[in-house]
Amino acid sequence: MDHNETFLDAGWDPSLVLLSFVVAVFASYTALDLAGRVVASGGRARMVWLAGGAFAMGTGIWSMHFTGMLVFKMGMPVTYHVLLTLLSVVIAIAASGLALFVVGRGEVGPRTLLVAGPVMGVGIAAMHYTGMPAMRMRR
Repeated sequence: MDHNETFLDAGWDPSLVLLSFVVAVFASYTALDLAGRVVASGGRARMVWLAGGAFAMGTGIWSMHFTGMLVFKMGMPVTYHVLLTLLSVVIAIAASGLALFVVGRGEVGPRTLLVAGPVMGVGIAAMHYTGMPAMRMRR
């Protein structure tokens, strides 16, 4: 039996873990504040708040994820494919926009949450599974 295994000496940078947490909290607060403005406004203003909320939530989710990837030190050089990385942030913003659009249409009840929740979940998963292959590692 051929046991050709490679083990990584991995570690984490505590300051970047903290930064990832701060980014997530700040983005969540900002996005939820903007979501409230989406519900309270109409017309063009509603679309502006919706776009701002989608951008804040999407980039916040992506930034927390990407910072989390930077936290993990693998003992080898890691670079990122630019187009896949940009696609992952676009996916996060689009999913956030769709979820905020659904939630911002009026009363938020179980039906609304049963639509918006999976939209966000699938969007976050798609962002993750697009962003992870963007990593380029060399031994």
